[in-house]
Amino acid sequence: MSASLNAATTATATADAACDAACVEPLQVLGRDVTVPLVTGGEVTYAALDYAASAPALQRVWDDVAAYAPYYGSVHRGAGYLSQLSTDLFEQSRATVAEFLDCRPADQVVFTRSTTDSLNLLAAVLPADCQVFVFETEHHASLLPWRDAQVTYLNAPRTPGQAVATLERALADREPYGPALVCVTGASNVTGELWPVKELAAAAHAHGARIVLDAAQLAPHHPVSVQELDVDWVAFSGHKLYAPFGSGVLAGRADWLQEAEPYLAGGGASRKVARREDGGVDVEWHTTAARHEAGSPNVIGVYSIASACRALTEAGFDTLVAREQHLIAKVREGLAEVPAVRILSLFGDDAPRVGVISFVVDGWNSSHFAAALSAEYGIGVRDGLFCAHPLVRTLLGSAPQEPGECGAPEAEPGERSLNAIRVSFGAGTPDEHVERFVGAVRELVAQGAQWTYRTEEGRCVPAV
Repeated sequence: MSASLNAATTATATADAACDAACVEPLQVLGRDVTVPLVTGGEVTYAALDYAASAPALQRVWDDVAAYAPYYGSVHRGAGYLSQLSTDLFEQSRATVAEFLDCRPADQVVFTRSTTDSLNLLAAVLPADCQVFVFETEHHASLLPWRDAQVTYLNAPRTPGQAVATLERALADREPYGPALVCVTGASNVTGELWPVKELAAAAHAHGARIVLDAAQLAPHHPVSVQELDVDWVAFSGHKLYAPFGSGVLAGRADWLQEAEPYLAGGGASRKVARREDGGVDVEWHTTAARHEAGSPNVIGVYSIASACRALTEAGFDTLVAREQHLIAKVREGLAEVPAVRILSLFGDDAPRVGVISFVVDGWNSSHFAAALSAEYGIGVRDGLFCAHPLVRTLLGSAPQEPGECGAPEAEPGERSLNAIRVSFGAGTPDEHVERFVGAVRELVAQGAQWTYRTEEGRCVPAV
């Protein structure tokens, strides 16, 4: 085959792939037809582009929850039909999540309230003298729970290879050379960039450490295999996985979970409680996942996560990823045409990523820009430091000790402020939403806001 024919064939295949991705319909989500008022007059369909904070519920998830709701009953505690049905549903959901994550046969799936709760649970069961290693680039949910451990905070790497090398050096040099845990994100909630999880897991295990994957931003966009990545635990939230009903997951090795005191003490976690002759009580705790699930479980939240896992699996991650890459290209190419826009990145333009993009605009306060997108175009994005203060400060070139508040502006509209704008999207995002967003950015940069804005209770809002 000639070089020109080969190039033409490749170009045709690329075009066909792009067409295929563009032609795939987004998954149906709640709120897709909601309209919102504009300060300039009229209404417009709301463009929800803040998936990295909370994704809308899949219609499939909502329908499944609504179908189950009349049969809701207490879990593990009742002899009645609805209680038995709810218990079966709860435990089937545990099996569904284990399959979704490709867990090992002996792994436990513990249901929590969120990723934050999951990682705080893991922090509570660390063995004595366990050291924790975490990059400064992590979300606060991964950065902050380790209050009772010796923590080594690693500087932000600029390449995936540098991340692995940095971790290897830190683990090799640790004193004493005892139990250790590495906590790392799968995809950044600021830049969307994918981290070299499999390589970091290999480095951790080579140095006698374990690793927990914060998959909050990864699981909604890519398949996550505990066995393929060889991670020890995975944590994620339902509300980012199109199941916003107040549940999360910690899945992985059982030994540390079984050996520690229960995360919460109470009914459900206890297998047997008896009075002693001296007046006290003896407690025998469960060794299953129930050990850390005290209290009445959130069966609807758990079932919604299982429903989302099934829906994403049935839709096919190959299809979902291809369509999301199509949207990412639209946004990045559109923003690249606006000279005033600077996209934030650790690993560079060619790094693989999910649909999370943060940027700043020259001459604009990010909170002012985000407020104008909402009020004048009906587009919901996020502004601030995204609960990842050290990372955003590093990317913006600021001193790491400067104070800041999650999502709160630090200057009046029009003044330079230490914050950024984040646009994020996923399986439920139609092309029109990202096209409207890119057009709005161009228009705001070229023409300015059509309305005036003021700061009210820490937020930039339209002046009435």
